[in-house]
Amino acid sequence: MKVVLVSSEPVDFTLAFANGLAPHAETLAILPESRYADLRPWFDPGLKLDLVDWPRTRSLRNPAFLAGLVGRIRAARPDVVHLLSNSSLWLNAAVPFCRGPLLVTTVHDVVVHPGDRDTARLPGWSARLLARQSDHLVVHGESLRTAAAAAFGKPADRVHVLSHPTIRRYADLARDLRLTRARPEGDFVVLFFGRVFAYKGLDTLIRAEAALGDRLPGLKVVIAGRGDDPGQLTHLMGNPARYEIHRGHIADRETAQLFTEADLVVLPYDEASQSGVLHLATSFGKPVVVTDVGELRATVEPNRLGLVVPPRSPDALAAAVLRLAENPAERESLGRQARAWSEGDNAATSVGAAAVSLYRTILGQAAVSSTKRMPPSAEDPNCPRGGMLSK
Repeated sequence: MKVVLVSSEPVDFTLAFANGLAPHAETLAILPESRYADLRPWFDPGLKLDLVDWPRTRSLRNPAFLAGLVGRIRAARPDVVHLLSNSSLWLNAAVPFCRGPLLVTTVHDVVVHPGDRDTARLPGWSARLLARQSDHLVVHGESLRTAAAAAFGKPADRVHVLSHPTIRRYADLARDLRLTRARPEGDFVVLFFGRVFAYKGLDTLIRAEAALGDRLPGLKVVIAGRGDDPGQLTHLMGNPARYEIHRGHIADRETAQLFTEADLVVLPYDEASQSGVLHLATSFGKPVVVTDVGELRATVEPNRLGLVVPPRSPDALAAAVLRLAENPAERESLGRQARAWSEGDNAATSVGAAAVSLYRTILGQAAVSSTKRMPPSAEDPNCPRGGMLSK
């Protein structure tokens, strides 16, 4: 089977998915050079990587880029073209010229989350149009499957669930660099990582820290990521000295160090679909505390990755943090389970195998459907000469 992957972002998901697919299918990944050139060493050597000059959305070079992209896809003669996101405006114009191979698109977020300025820059009609033009959609959970079918007008049997694969490269980097924890023995480090936007519930975490009071003396709250300024929430902090803030882009080595040092990773989101941060934390064997939004409960609970609390409930979040801080055996057990899941059922190669199985099923259904619609062939001995095709 030949598969062409096309993606600009999200970067870590794209890298993990491509690496997971490569052992199971002949895979070509067409990606922006500006985003992926430095990541070449992290790609599976069996993957064919085609890094291209991918223009910005408003560039006048987009028509020429799309013509070249269509040419690359046609030259590859794939069975499947998989767009790893529906967040690229200009790809809508290329879709009509890529008919032939099966077109699959992954939808990470069915709706734009409050305060998500990155996604909001893309016109809503563009994401919807790309999804509707696709033959099939992939989402990361059953609730998202239902939502995507309704939002994009797709039959339920054309929306499929594939897990978000584990993001391993930071854990591998930590191993290669032999990173170790470099903090005082008594610290209990709670890490909030990723884009700092309104829906991420940072205010809930800060209120939880204040609610803990003096019950967890060694608490350190590390906030790392770009987006809104956490300093605007200083007035909510119980003890500002507990906080360590890394604002802006977090380099790979720093990311690896932050997760190495974390005792617990928190995702206190007000709203979410799924989270790449969860799939990064598990690769480090870190337990998580997540809120019951999107697919987080459905991922965390059955796989015993951590604890689940209601959204916008600082007291519940504080209680969960305190519980794991005071019970190292439970914390370690959850961490071991998280690592085992990340290396087993949710490993990139496991998700890649599931993707190939899905492609084969869809292609088989399409072939059966096409055969049923096709008139008898003039070459078929059971079709008399002068039949439908000879007229």
